[in-house]
Amino acid sequence: MSTSATDHLNMRVVREPHYGPTTPGKLGIWAFLLSDAFSFFGLLLTYGVFYIQTPEWIPDYLPKLGIPFTAVMTFVLICSSVSMVLAHDACVHKNHAKTVRWLGLTILGGLFFLGGQVYEYTHLIGEGLIFGNSLVGESRYASTFYLITSFHGAHVLTGVIYLIVIFINLIKGKYKDGNHTAIEQVGLFWHFVDLVWILVFAFVYLIPATI
Repeated sequence: MSTSATDHLNMRVVREPHYGPTTPGKLGIWAFLLSDAFSFFGLLLTYGVFYIQTPEWIPDYLPKLGIPFTAVMTFVLICSSVSMVLAHDACVHKNHAKTVRWLGLTILGGLFFLGGQVYEYTHLIGEGLIFGNSLVGESRYASTFYLITSFHGAHVLTGVIYLIVIFINLIKGKYKDGNHTAIEQVGLFWHFVDLVWILVFAFVYLIPATI
C-alpha cells in the first residue's frame, strides 16, 4: 500500500471512531439524555413533595387543567414518535420519499403540540392561573405546573428545530445512501421527549384529577 493511501486510511479511522456497535454521536446523545432524565426526575419529585404537603392543591376559585384537550396533544405527540420510527426505517432502506414524508409529519406533530401548549397557557392565565402567586397552595400549584410543562415545552421546541435542520439536509439530498445515523440520533431525542411527556401528563394532569 502506498504512503498516501495509508495516510488516507488513518485519517478515516481518526474521523470516524466507533465504540463497539455505536458512534461518538450516539454516546453523546445518550449521555445528554441520561443527565436530562435526572433534571425531569428532580422536578417531578419536587412536584410530588409539594402535592403531598399541600392540603388543597387546586383552590376552588382557580381553573382546572383541561385533561381532554391535553390528551389530544399527548396522542398527537405519541403519533409523532411513531412517524419518527417510520422515518428512520425508511432511511435505513434508502427510501428517500418516505423518509421525507414521515419526518415532515413528525415535525408537524411537534408544532401541533407547541401550538396546543401556547393555547393552554393563554387560556389558563386568562382565568387567573398565574405563576408564583402569593398564596402558598396557589403558588405551588401554578408554579410547579408552569415550570414542569414549560421545561418540557422547551425540549419539544429544541427537538422541532433539530428535526427541521435534519429535514432541510434531507431535502438537499443527504442520507440517500442509507447513512441513517443523524436521523437515528434525533429520533433518540424525540422519543425521550415523548416518553417524558407521558410521565408529566400522568403526574401533573391525571393524578391530581383522580385523587
